Amino acid sequence: MVPVNSTSSIFSTFLVTGIPGVEARHIWISIPFCAMFFISLVGNVTIIMVIWREQTLHVPMYLFLAMLAASDLGLSLFTFPTMLRIFWLDARELTLSACFTQMFFIHLFQVSESAVILAMAFDRYVAISRPLHYSSILTNSIITRIGLAIFVRTLTVQVPFPILLRRLCFCYSNVLSHSYCLHPDIIKLSCSDTRVNSILGLFVVLSTMGLDFLFILLSYVLILKTVLSIASHGGRLKALNTCISHLCAVVLFFTPMICLSMLHRFGPRLPSHIYVLVANMHFLIPPVMNPIVYVVKTKQIRDKILKLFIKEGPGES
Repeated sequence: MVPVNSTSSIFSTFLVTGIPGVEARHIWISIPFCAMFFISLVGNVTIIMVIWREQTLHVPMYLFLAMLAASDLGLSLFTFPTMLRIFWLDARELTLSACFTQMFFIHLFQVSESAVILAMAFDRYVAISRPLHYSSILTNSIITRIGLAIFVRTLTVQVPFPILLRRLCFCYSNVLSHSYCLHPDIIKLSCSDTRVNSILGLFVVLSTMGLDFLFILLSYVLILKTVLSIASHGGRLKALNTCISHLCAVVLFFTPMICLSMLHRFGPRLPSHIYVLVANMHFLIPPVMNPIVYVVKTKQIRDKILKLFIKEGPGES
């Protein structure tokens, strides 16, 4: 093995990849990605602003939604600009430090979003199973502690990754298979011993997003059990309707993430555009779709947004 020291790396930069096979059409492909970036920025910033400004929305459901929007905003800011640089300028080169920094923040917001989605599942469980005790269980103090726990857990599991990566030597290749830096993608390029990095990466995925997903499934089993005990058909539909937006967030986030993790670690060697497609679905689609889903399905958010942007005239209701 080559000595594990970042200064001994043959390559001092990484090259991120656009969409393989369609390089000649990158300018045209950039148009929908630019639109998605704009929708993500406007949608998530608007949700955060509306919840921040409106005291009536300072309740657990919307406070968790603001946390989700913040995570989505972070993912957008650390993924879309790199892709647009490739499409517009063919600027593919990133220094090791820039790549490790981008990787750190992408995975930071990825893990935090997973934890927020779990917190939202707990919120839905309490709202449906214990409606009379909802406000006494999910107090502002509890919400603050949950938010702090999410931040501490996320930071704790992500800090070791860039530190361990700096020990590695990169001499096989410097071409990444994605449009941004991801941990499994980076360690594949190392000619050093990456067993510690691989084991830690798998442990973090299973102990954070893996456990989060299992607890979300458990929450919905308990929610379904409560819903089925409701006597009226209308009451059951009303209870389930409050979970639709959150279920969309779960599907949008976890389905591509599970597929991408399994493909990287255990799957057969597939064409590179398959990995790129699945990664883009996981990192780009939720920040765009979550604001749309929550605005469409949540009347309170929709009304407050209209109130924010449409000023009522004298005598208008």
